[in-house]
Amino acid sequence: MFISNNGVLVPFVVFLVSTSVFSPTWVVFGEQSSFKRPDPLRHLKSYNGGYDLKNKHYWASAAFTGVHGYVIAGVWLICGLVFMICIAFLKNSSIRSTCPIKDFLDRHFISIFMLALLFTILAIVASSLALVENQRSMKTTDKLKGAILSQAQNARRTIRKVTNAMRHMQYLLLPYDPALAMSFNLTSRQLGKDSQNIQLFLDKNGRTIDRVLQTPYVVHLVVVAVNLVLLVSALVLLLLHWYPGLVVAIFLCWILTTLIWVLTGFDFFLHNFAKDTCSALKDFQENSHNSSLSSILPCLDPERSEKLMGQIGYTIHSFINQLNSKVTEIANSLGIDEQNDDLVGLLRICNPFSGPPNYSYMPSSCSDAIPVGKLPEAISGITCYLNDMETCRKSGKLISRASYNMAWAYSHCVQDFLDIYPTLLSLSECSFVKDGISDVVSQHCRPFKTALRLLWASMLSLAIVMVFLITVLVTKVFQDRGRSFTKFAITPCLPP
Repeated sequence: MFISNNGVLVPFVVFLVSTSVFSPTWVVFGEQSSFKRPDPLRHLKSYNGGYDLKNKHYWASAAFTGVHGYVIAGVWLICGLVFMICIAFLKNSSIRSTCPIKDFLDRHFISIFMLALLFTILAIVASSLALVENQRSMKTTDKLKGAILSQAQNARRTIRKVTNAMRHMQYLLLPYDPALAMSFNLTSRQLGKDSQNIQLFLDKNGRTIDRVLQTPYVVHLVVVAVNLVLLVSALVLLLLHWYPGLVVAIFLCWILTTLIWVLTGFDFFLHNFAKDTCSALKDFQENSHNSSLSSILPCLDPERSEKLMGQIGYTIHSFINQLNSKVTEIANSLGIDEQNDDLVGLLRICNPFSGPPNYSYMPSSCSDAIPVGKLPEAISGITCYLNDMETCRKSGKLISRASYNMAWAYSHCVQDFLDIYPTLLSLSECSFVKDGISDVVSQHCRPFKTALRLLWASMLSLAIVMVFLITVLVTKVFQDRGRSFTKFAITPCLPP
């Protein structure tokens, strides 16, 4: 009848969409750029792989970049043990009296005190900067997390838009083609599962990401804040010349300095990881064919995607051409030709796809034709709403009401599909992923890397200053041991 070959268009498109665009198996393409870093899991042999978050060797080699902090922390801890042994030996007054540097220290009480005061002030300033940079890096990282999760939400909304459209098409076609409607139902269910999986990822991994971000932030905050309190306490105890308390403060500062060196190495690893991530994102943005991220991003092979959308364009293009031929046939039987300005729109249905070989989507290419969704309005004037078709044909009404209803369902179904075609194109070309990556690279990568670099620099400065400060405080304790001081005095009391 009016809708000829009605089983050609939609089933084929549904098959293409359900088996290709939303297939859970994604194509891995391109060659991954490689790193050359020592891998502790392979006896320090070079890791020559790419940016791979699923590869333990990548993580091990990246974490090993902070080895300077870990090694210095270990050496500093050993020095602490040696210091405790020395303190035990220095309880012998004869050893103290024969120490070769004792005479030198006896002449420089003011100099040693000023050094202790200077490094204490520097340590307080460095601690304050570390706290500020820790807060800043947390905010920057949180913004980056928000941008990434926002893109996931956008993907979910995009899939839901397609799902809702297919459910509507299923409802329209159910009375005329139950098998085809069932195909829409299966596809929409698969899309619904994809949407639920994204939401599950957001719910589950969102909390995990929050914990991963909060843990280093809290550790930095606690270590640096406690260290800051101990610095002030050590200075007060030094001025009060209460050495048992000062020795305890030095011991605690020694432990915290070890932790600060560990965090320094960890921050350097985070800085390198941020550079790796942003570099991989930038490479994907510039050339998705040859990127280390191509193995983890859910995108189709561009050649397969182009072929898929070309097949869809060809199918819809052919279907609308068939409709136009049928409309022209009916118009000719009614004595209507293209010279009739009032009915010229009836003679042509908008075909938004260009011809071969590309079948490109150009919705603005036919301003003088009616959209396929308005076809029922165009044929309503020649539709017979009575049961007597013979009477209707005499009055020029050639289409039965049943055929009109079928035409209405199929035309709206095709129009719904055309409405979501740009969204399908976005999904097939992975543009929602690429747009999200472009946003992250342009707006978040530089602040993210800068914040982590400044955090590492501030922690490194604090660690170095603490080493000098503790060394000076140990020297000061050794210098003042066995002498009598009044409170807040710098030099010892003269013997009577």
